[in-house]
Amino acid sequence: MTAIQIIALLVTLTALFSYVNFKFIRLPTTIGVMLIALVASLALIGLGRFQPNVEQMAQGALKQFQFDDALLQVMLSFLLFAGSLHINLNELAEQRGVISTLAILGVVLSTAIFGTVIYFVLGWLGLKLAYVWCLLFGALISPTDPIAVIGILKSAHVPKNLEITIAGESLFNDGIGVVAFIVLHEIAVGGQHPSLGHISAIFLEEAVGGAALGLALGWITYRLLKSVDNYQVEVLLTLALVIGGYTLANAVHTSGPIAIVCAGLLIGNHGRRFAMSETTRQHLDMFWELVDEILNALLFVLIGLEVLVLTFTSNLLIAGLLAIPAILLARWVSVGAPVMVMRRWREFAPGAVTIMTWGGLRGGISVALALSLPPSREREVVLALTYVLVVFSILFQGLTVKRVVMRVMGGHEPTQK
Repeated sequence: MTAIQIIALLVTLTALFSYVNFKFIRLPTTIGVMLIALVASLALIGLGRFQPNVEQMAQGALKQFQFDDALLQVMLSFLLFAGSLHINLNELAEQRGVISTLAILGVVLSTAIFGTVIYFVLGWLGLKLAYVWCLLFGALISPTDPIAVIGILKSAHVPKNLEITIAGESLFNDGIGVVAFIVLHEIAVGGQHPSLGHISAIFLEEAVGGAALGLALGWITYRLLKSVDNYQVEVLLTLALVIGGYTLANAVHTSGPIAIVCAGLLIGNHGRRFAMSETTRQHLDMFWELVDEILNALLFVLIGLEVLVLTFTSNLLIAGLLAIPAILLARWVSVGAPVMVMRRWREFAPGAVTIMTWGGLRGGISVALALSLPPSREREVVLALTYVLVVFSILFQGLTVKRVVMRVMGGHEPTQK
C-alpha cells in the first residue's frame, strides 16, 4: 500500500470507530476508539488463524506506517501546542516549584525504582535484561503522557490547582525523560559511559535550549500576530510556529516538545490577551480544538492497532502484568516523596498523591520511544511490556480516575477552585 492509502485507511477507521463509540459505547473518545481498535486487532489476529493473509496484510500496512516517526516527528507538536494553549500561565507560574520538582526529581526517582524492580521481575521469569536496559525502560515509561493526561483530566473533575500541577508536570517531564532516555540509550546500545559533564550538557541543550528556543519563536509569532487582524493569517502563523518550530528544534538538537509547550503557553496567554481580537480567539480555539480531537482519536486508534505487530509469549504477558504494580509503586514513591517534603511549606489538596499517582497516565509517547529502539531481543521485551502498561494506563486508570478523585475527595465532585 502507498503512504496515502495507509493514511486514508487510518483516517477512515478513526472516523468509523469514533462514530461507533459515540453512538453505542459512549466512552471518552480517546478511550473508546482505542478499545474498539484493540478489539478489532484481536479479532484480526483470531481470524488470521483461519485466514493468514488477512492478518499479514494488516500487519504489512501497519509496519509501513512508522508509528514512532508519525508521533514524534508530526503529531506530537500539534497535540502539545493544542494542550498548552489553554493552560493559564499565571496559575502555572504559581506552582512552578512543585511542577519543576515533580518533572525532574519525579522522573529520576521513578526511572531508578521501576528499573530496579523490573530487573528482578524479568530475571525471575527468565527474561533477564541488563540493568541498564531496565533503567532505559524506566526512562521511557516514567514520564506521564501529556496527550493522555490532559484529555482525561478534562472530564475527571480534579481540583483546579491539582489539575494544573498534573498537566504542567506532564507537559514538562517529557523533556527530562528524553534526556534520561538519550543518556541511557548511549550506555545500553552504544556502549558509551557519559560523564556528569556530558549528561549536564545534554540537559542544558535539550531542556534549557528547548525552552529558550520556544520562547523566542513564540515571541516572534506574538509580534506578527499583534501586527495584523485577520484570523486566517493568524491561525496560519500559529500553524507555522508549530511545524517550523518543532522542525527547527530537532535540527539544532534541542527538545522539540519543550519548545512547543513554551511557545504554546506564550501564545495562549500573552498572545491571546494582547495580540488577538475576539473573532481571532474564537477561530483559533475552534481550529486547535478540532486538530486536537482529530489527532488524539487517530493516535489512540494507532495504539490499539499496534498490538498486531507485537510478539507476546506467556512469560511476556506475566511480566507485563507484574510491571503494572511496579510502575504504580514507582509513581507513588516518586510523587509521594517530593510532596511529603514540600508539604512543610505548601498546602496540597486532600489525596493529592493518590490522585497524581492514578492520574499519571502513560500513552503513545512511551510506545513511540520503545519502537525507536534498534532491533534486538531487548527491544522486543521492552516494547511488549510498554504496550501492556500503556493499555492498562489508558483503559483502567483513564476510566476510573474520576471515581478515584471522588473517593479521595469524600464522595463528592470537587469544586473547581
